[in-house]
Amino acid sequence: MTDTAYIPYRRQPGPLHAILLAGTVPLFLGGLLSDIAYYNSYLIQWSNFASWLIAGGMLFGGLALIFAVVNLVRAERKAGRPVVYFLLLLLTWALGWINSFEHAKDAWAVMPSGLILSVIVTVLSVICAWIGLTNLRSGDAQ
Repeated sequence: MTDTAYIPYRRQPGPLHAILLAGTVPLFLGGLLSDIAYYNSYLIQWSNFASWLIAGGMLFGGLALIFAVVNLVRAERKAGRPVVYFLLLLLTWALGWINSFEHAKDAWAVMPSGLILSVIVTVLSVICAWIGLTNLRSGDAQ
C-alpha cells in the first residue's frame, strides 16, 4: 500500500506578511487621527504628520500586496478567499496612493477630501487585516 504525503497549502499569512498587514492599520489610523487634529486646530504640522504616516502605511501595504500576489498565485480554488483579499488590499493601496497625492497639496487644500480619503483608507485597511489574518487560516492536509 502506497502512502502519499500531501503537503498542506499554507493559507495563513507568514509572520512577515502578518506584521506588514497588521502594520498598515495603525499607520493609516494615525494618518486619520492627524487629519482630524489638523481639521480641528489648523496647525499645518498635523498635515505633515498625516502625510508621513500615510506614506508608511503605503510602504507596509505595498509589501503586504507583494505577499498577497504570491498567495494568489499559489492558492487553490477552495483555499479561502485570496482573490477578494488581494482586490481589497489593492483597492486600499490605490486609494492610499490617491490620498498621499491629496496630502501633497498646500495647507488647507488637503481638507476635506484628504480627511474623507483617510477615513475610507483606514476602514479598508482594517477590513483587509481582518480578512487577511482570520479568513486565510491554515488548513488540514488535503
